[in-house]
Amino acid sequence: MGAVTPAKAPATAATVPSPASPSTARAINDRLALRHLQESGPLTATQLKTLTGLSRPSVADLVERLTGAGLIEVVGEAGEQRRGPNARLYGIVARRAHLAALDVRTDSVTAVITDLLGHPLAEAALPVGAPEDAVAALLRTAGEAGAGALHTVVIGAPGLVAPGSGELRDTTGLPGWHRDLVAALQRSLTAVVVVENETNLAALAEQRLGAARDLDSFVLLWLGAGVGAAVVLDGRLRRGASGGAGEIGFLPVPGTGALPSATDCGGGFHALAGRDAVAALAAEHGFRGPAEEAVAGAAGEPFLDALAERLALGAAAVAAVLDPGCVVLAGELGRAGGPALAARVARRLTALTPVPTEVRATALGGPAVLAGARLAAREAAQEVLFGG
Repeated sequence: MGAVTPAKAPATAATVPSPASPSTARAINDRLALRHLQESGPLTATQLKTLTGLSRPSVADLVERLTGAGLIEVVGEAGEQRRGPNARLYGIVARRAHLAALDVRTDSVTAVITDLLGHPLAEAALPVGAPEDAVAALLRTAGEAGAGALHTVVIGAPGLVAPGSGELRDTTGLPGWHRDLVAALQRSLTAVVVVENETNLAALAEQRLGAARDLDSFVLLWLGAGVGAAVVLDGRLRRGASGGAGEIGFLPVPGTGALPSATDCGGGFHALAGRDAVAALAAEHGFRGPAEEAVAGAAGEPFLDALAERLALGAAAVAAVLDPGCVVLAGELGRAGGPALAARVARRLTALTPVPTEVRATALGGPAVLAGARLAAREAAQEVLFGG
């Protein structure tokens, strides 16, 4: 006997949705108002009524609830007369929670302390290689900024981050203190501590604040000491089954004289596009300065053409597999090259792939990692405090 198919319910029962309970409706309205206050605030009650579509009594009720909960407060007055209840401007209580964003590189750690809205309060360089000292410095910086206890900490670090556990996995070439720092922060702080791949955070920043603001799909190609990629398709960051999506440094490409392995990306795309490889290419063209200066044009047109040829190899592989529509050249080298390098890569790319792919230069460069960590910390904390 075959499987039994459940009988369909009567049409009326299936098509008439259950009304939301009053408490659920209030929670939805509160989150809607908080989102508008975050994106467009401060706002008057009249402006909230217009933006939310709620009735005046409903807006009055939610303002009273959110004020009583310590989530919003009167921050000023609007209008020419600047008096009366209708003139009061309401804003989110930014001091309700304090956050930290960390950019952890192989040779440096930078931290920014912000309020709940992501406004920076302090920035500091933390000790490298001594996790407990770094934690102490972070807490000292927060205290000096008047932040006190931290609610959420987001760390941007190179390496693979396991999607399920959020654990920073071992990656060849990274110093051991990376993993020790994450563990020390989780052990020493009462805050929620989240670690994310640095390139993914840079992509978040470019999508919200930078070169990809008008895009739902793109690949960010990080060009710095190392090479990485972040994949955003249909508005969603794609990490892959093991967190390895975007490990483009391991991509086998022609011109390296070797092949990468599971423990060494030296024969992969990294050998063509990492900072040391770019500096060596510039030296071949007679330039002996920093790679960033070479990419900015100091090494001349032939060098830029040769570099664009290399970068187009990685971009062509990305286009062929993912068809993202756009590749953003990011990181310190991407910013140094700017639109001139992006245009060269785009021209070469048209000869390598039939997939139409725009190439853009980063609008943020290296600071994109910290900017993305700040955004991620703000969103995570607000989801908790605003009722998710």
